[in-house]
Amino acid sequence: MADEPRVVAELGRPETPDEKAARVAESRRRRRANQSTKNLLLSLAASFAIVLFLVLVVVRPDPAPLAIDYVAAAAEAEASLGTTVVAPVVPVTWAANRAELAGSGGVTEWTIGFVTADNTFIGVLQGFDANPTWLRTALRDPGDGDTVTIADRQWQRYDRRGVSGVGLREFALVTETAGSTIVLYGTASDDDFMLVATAVAADVPAPAD
Repeated sequence: MADEPRVVAELGRPETPDEKAARVAESRRRRRANQSTKNLLLSLAASFAIVLFLVLVVVRPDPAPLAIDYVAAAAEAEASLGTTVVAPVVPVTWAANRAELAGSGGVTEWTIGFVTADNTFIGVLQGFDANPTWLRTALRDPGDGDTVTIADRQWQRYDRRGVSGVGLREFALVTETAGSTIVLYGTASDDDFMLVATAVAADVPAPAD
């Protein structure tokens, strides 16, 4: 026996074939829409899981650069030159980012770069058999300095803080040793420069009178 036409409560009568076809079509459309939404959510969840995996496992931050052993480098430079090379003792919170032996204008240079605890910079530059031209070039024509005494040693001080175009040479201290000129320069505080100048004075002998 054939099924009786479905009585629609809203109509109070059996639905017509056209109404039934419309109802079935609407039901199928809703199922497809729900399935599409579900698939979209699953795709988004899968994409998020892949991104999370890449961030946690594959993408890693670059490691911090290793501090340079400037004391060992200074020992090698000293053995090569056959003369005293400065290697001042600094706080353990500082790090050397440069330590090398090079040359400029016919003058052999030993250079150390220190990054201080508050992320400022002090460079130590030692020029062997240096001359005034080398010094002016090293400090980018600093002009006239004034004489100060640090650790019983005379230094020429050049303070150009606030002057544009000087780069890392905002402040500098210069002293002479037996056979070399030592330049301290950078962006650090007076206290940090005083610390390094005192360490240099203890590390390298002053020239004989």
